Amino acid sequence: MATEEELKRAYKAFKKRIKLTRLDEESGLTRGNNRKSGITGITPPSGHPPGIWDELVTQGKLKRDGLGIYALVNEL
Repeated sequence: MATEEELKRAYKAFKKRIKLTRLDEESGLTRGNNRKSGITGITPPSGHPPGIWDELVTQGKLKRDGLGIYALVNEL
């Protein structure tokens, strides 16, 4: 069982990683102008135990999106 602080750090790291991944894709030379990224899920950042991602799924902050891929729940 992870502490609240560990969960908070992991969730913050996940949000930062998905944001940077999307920005990286959107800034690519092969993309057209003003096109949004199609990335909806990522592999969680390393440095956190695997069980922490399952706990965030249980809390409703993340959802499983395939084999080892997680996505944010509260996105439009």
